[in-house]
Amino acid sequence: MEPEIRPSLLWTGAQLLPSVDVSFGDSTRAGLHWQVTPLLWSWGMNRQLSPWRAFVAEPLTRQNGSLELFVAPGVTFGETTTASLRTGLRAYIPLVEHGEGMSISFGAGYARYRKQNAAALEVGAYFLFGVLGLQLTYLVNADIRRTVIASIRLRYF
Repeated sequence: MEPEIRPSLLWTGAQLLPSVDVSFGDSTRAGLHWQVTPLLWSWGMNRQLSPWRAFVAEPLTRQNGSLELFVAPGVTFGETTTASLRTGLRAYIPLVEHGEGMSISFGAGYARYRKQNAAALEVGAYFLFGVLGLQLTYLVNADIRRTVIASIRLRYF
């Protein structure tokens, strides 16, 4: 029998901790972002369990091999403070110990950054059961001069 996966008080508290961003383009800016996973499908987990997760995805379910829909609201600091948003689809591929030691991700989607719309392409590497990661996002837009966002990802669930 599969255990029920649902938000707990500890999970909710962990979601409030942001990941740190540094963006490089026409200027260098710091930022914070959070991530929500509305839907995740895992192909690398135990076949007796459901491969589908909504909002709560255990780290190993994600890192063992999965495809997720994500929404990442954030804030960017600089001359002015602006809200940002990234959303899209991301695939996680396990490399070491079924993703527990290391996994990588590739993603694409939409970004609203510094009041501009852009396509977003990303790549990431994750360690320590997927809790710690480094992610690079490249924003593609003629009005935003080749912005790259480097994120130190902290993900608990």
